[in-house]
Amino acid sequence: MRVLIQLRPSPDLVAAVADPGQTATTADVADGLPGVELDSAFIPVAVPRPVPLPGGDPLSLNQPLDFSLAAEDASVLVRGTISDDELATRVTMLPTIRPDVVGVFADPVIESSLTCGGDPPVGDWHDVERLINAAGLAAEGLDGSGVALAVLDTGINAAHVARHLGRGVTLDAERSWNPAGVTGRPGEFEVDHGTMCAFDTLIGAPQASLIDIPVLLSTRPGGSALDGLLSDAVAAFAHLRTVLDDQPADSRSLVISNSWGSFSPSWDFPVGHPGNYSDNAAHPFNLIVASLDRAGADVLFAAGNCGRECKDGRCAYPDRPIVGANSHPRALSIGGVDVGNERVGYSSQGPGRLTARKPDICAYTHFSGSKAFGDTEPDSGTSAACPVAAGLVAAVRTRWPSSRLSPAQLRALLRRTAEDRSEVGFDYDYGYGIVDTAGIIAALQRRAKSVA
Repeated sequence: MRVLIQLRPSPDLVAAVADPGQTATTADVADGLPGVELDSAFIPVAVPRPVPLPGGDPLSLNQPLDFSLAAEDASVLVRGTISDDELATRVTMLPTIRPDVVGVFADPVIESSLTCGGDPPVGDWHDVERLINAAGLAAEGLDGSGVALAVLDTGINAAHVARHLGRGVTLDAERSWNPAGVTGRPGEFEVDHGTMCAFDTLIGAPQASLIDIPVLLSTRPGGSALDGLLSDAVAAFAHLRTVLDDQPADSRSLVISNSWGSFSPSWDFPVGHPGNYSDNAAHPFNLIVASLDRAGADVLFAAGNCGRECKDGRCAYPDRPIVGANSHPRALSIGGVDVGNERVGYSSQGPGRLTARKPDICAYTHFSGSKAFGDTEPDSGTSAACPVAAGLVAAVRTRWPSSRLSPAQLRALLRRTAEDRSEVGFDYDYGYGIVDTAGIIAALQRRAKSVA
């Protein structure tokens, strides 16, 4: 089984891992662990320590937390493999044999969120452009200009996106990043799932600067071209933390679109095990998501395609399929509706596992758009809904950086203004409702007047 091993080596080693100007290797951090085949290709990642603010609890992500990357506080992750025959023994023994081992965590397979349905497109991307009121956003100066928008997926083909949008695309190659072993230049990957996601972000934020992170192209034995490992997402988020920290504090904006998730408990430790990912707020990736939110990033995840009416064949959770970071209280979990405002049958329903009230909101999917999979195939799944919502968030960030409107405040605004689709407010089908750009613009105008 693939695992992430959390270590607390000497402070000088922690400082070297946390410093983006230095490169520490797995051998530097862990010179061998009993029964573990360490992955020397994986660059160790620093994990910030959660520090509860007054009244907080360090293991509850619903509590106010700060995060410290100081050498005396942070820890380090390395990646390795433990034989399935020895898994239980090694996981138990490692922290007692090596006092610098903090914990051993699941490194589950992560996969793109495609649709299980074969239905033709419902409308096209111009319908989505109208429904999210892209013209109204542009009139307010909200077009994504200067906003960094990271697409974590299979890589972007910028030429394809530009051709089908009919306009230029801004791709930030300098701040893009590849996992270890993934070759290819930013913006020049094969047309695939990531190209669809990039296209869909630009419907609402045409001037955003795309950061290309092909996290789903990382390879593993027996893997497919559309899955990776959570450890690569950990490393990607660590890279994005440096992107965020390098921005001026008063204009900091970073939107992170994630159209992937973990579909099967077979790649995870059981619920209740300290190394579990799906239900465990203390898993290092879930902590890193929280730390990016605290630093000013907007993190969005697809809710997944495990809806009861049209479940993706890979969905192996018998219930509550919105798991791990896709259900994170400090991320937006995005469900899917068609351009008729009806929930698509494959959109995963809540409750979520890290927090019950998931999905948060719904955005548009199953429309003719990028043509990444062929001229007649829709942009589908919550994979399309998530970047549509991410583009809307990036548009807002044009004039409302995190210093003016924190990620938590923006999440609350999106929930409050969403078009309710039930009689009781929040529900597990639509969350708080469908994104409503007119309501968002009106709320921002009121906020601007109140702080003037």
